[in-house]
Amino acid sequence: MANLQIKGIEDALYAQIKYLAAAENRSISQQVLFLVKAYMANKKQFRTAKTAAQVLLELSGSWEDSRGEEEIVAQIKSARKNSRKLMEEF
Repeated sequence: MANLQIKGIEDALYAQIKYLAAAENRSISQQVLFLVKAYMANKKQFRTAKTAAQVLLELSGSWEDSRGEEEIVAQIKSARKNSRKLMEEF
């Protein structure tokens, strides 16, 4: 069986792993191995997750509207409600 040594791990990350290991009654090595196995088992899900850029590109053009700007602005203004509390602040 192979051995793995991890160098340069941040203290905060090590503390989190140590906390998880204690909570699950595992050694730190067992916990790291458990986390790696869990990641590998779900690797397909991580690969298929869309990036923020992909989501934004898919939204491109979805806001197209046949109305003109003036009509859209008029509808927004007519839907607004005045608030006394807001007016008192100014």
